[in-house]
Amino acid sequence: MGTGSYLPTRRVRNDEFLDCRFYSPDGKPFDRPTAEIIEKFEKITGITERRYVTDDLVTSDIASLAARDALDSSKFDGESLGYIIVAHNFGDVRADNKRSDFVPSLAARVKRELGIRNPRTICYDVTFGCPGWLQGVIQADYYLRSGDSSSALVIGAETLSRVCDPHDRDSMLYADGAGAAILQAVSDDGPVGILSHATRSDALDHARLLRMDRSYKPDYGDTLFLKMNGHQLYEYVLNTTPPLVQECLERSKIALGDIKKILVHQANAKMDNAIVRRICRANGVSNLDPHSVPMTVSWLGNSSVATLPTLLDLLLKGKLENQELTSGDNVVFASVGAGMNVNTVVYRMP
Repeated sequence: MGTGSYLPTRRVRNDEFLDCRFYSPDGKPFDRPTAEIIEKFEKITGITERRYVTDDLVTSDIASLAARDALDSSKFDGESLGYIIVAHNFGDVRADNKRSDFVPSLAARVKRELGIRNPRTICYDVTFGCPGWLQGVIQADYYLRSGDSSSALVIGAETLSRVCDPHDRDSMLYADGAGAAILQAVSDDGPVGILSHATRSDALDHARLLRMDRSYKPDYGDTLFLKMNGHQLYEYVLNTTPPLVQECLERSKIALGDIKKILVHQANAKMDNAIVRRICRANGVSNLDPHSVPMTVSWLGNSSVATLPTLLDLLLKGKLENQELTSGDNVVFASVGAGMNVNTVVYRMP
């Protein structure tokens, strides 16, 4: 029924990392100049800049701003919402205190900030790694189809700038942002909305590909930062995401050629392009329209759970060049992240 987003005002370009001293996981500084590291990073990831929140904002603040944008743009009455679901992974992390603050839930904080009084508007959080927002959408779909509720507000918000190690080159991947969508149950002559979904969690062997640990710089203190086994994660993503998308397409009985857009988690350009190539190869598609896979990672970075709803909002509001969706268009959503969790949805625009 409506979407919203909040893009932080602070733009951080790659050259702002030139004064950083990056260390390897073994605690030794890299021999290469930082400028060379940045140049290679940009070539691989496609990221030239990202957004950071200002010191006065936390995750629940920007989640509320995205939610307000969705309510305002849709003219939807917040008091009629059945659910408020907020996907995040670190709670509210203040600029002057790196401890995660989860109590009360961020969804409860958003509800309070929006001024919603209705006690039947149920609010809770989802911590599911980067696929958290899409998992919240899948959950909301069950509520709507069961008749338990007629509407839900699903938000993805993250402030990764507060949990990244300034001495880890992976910190250049991470960004802040928030996106929101309002879902409502509707009747239609044909199937619309979510046509199929699929999710998997590979915790036994892959749970710690993303984890919290100390800085790579020795004696930097006991603060825990987000850490990633990049090579193993890349292999995991390519081995699991395309087959899951294929499974979801088969469940929906929609061919890839009938998909208007593929909205994939904006992790980094190399990985996202590799995912799409494998999806195309599995479906015998060689010439995919380049406009079919809109990308924002080059200027917004990787904002985890916020990448998909932010991308969707910018697309639907005509803020991305040569991008639009109209009634009847089929869309694939796909995301992967900590856990290790992967999910995908085939959606038809009402």
